[in-house]
Amino acid sequence: MSDVTRILESIEQGDPKAADKLLPLVYEELRKLAASKMAHESPNQTLQPTALVHEAWLRLVGNANPNFSGRAHFFGAAAEAMRRILIEKARRKRAVRHGGDQQRVDIEVVDIAGPADDDQLLAVNEALDKLSSIHAVEAEIVKLRCFAGMTNIEAAQALGIPERTAKYYWTHARAWLLHEMNSARTSE
Repeated sequence: MSDVTRILESIEQGDPKAADKLLPLVYEELRKLAASKMAHESPNQTLQPTALVHEAWLRLVGNANPNFSGRAHFFGAAAEAMRRILIEKARRKRAVRHGGDQQRVDIEVVDIAGPADDDQLLAVNEALDKLSSIHAVEAEIVKLRCFAGMTNIEAAQALGIPERTAKYYWTHARAWLLHEMNSARTSE
């Protein structure tokens, strides 16, 4: 009888410390199982194999007195737990309140600076004026980044704010401006 089987029997008999002994023995196998499950997921999956293992582990032994009839049953239950976690995550991502079927856009590659024509320049200016009335510092970040050519670090220093805050403001302002400009374009 293997150590894993003995520990599984201890868990079944109610030994509260047995689960702590089991994890180091099965962790690598669970990680390989998680990696193989994740290999079939979309490449923009944010869940990592380690996080999947930990979540599955909590589901497996988190309940009082889990009951496994052996090593194969335990790993079968682990695989099923991982499958359910991935299914729940996929369903949650497809829900309308989590973006539904909208496509993820990399905010760094979307260009709102340096409009090509006068109409676009006016649209940027109008949106930037609206942003100024809502969040003046974000609007200043945009002006420094787009029209003065500063980096996040330089803009943060110029405004006397932390670099991390400047980066957050920049990301938010770009998304807000894009949304505002798209809304203005569709209402015309």
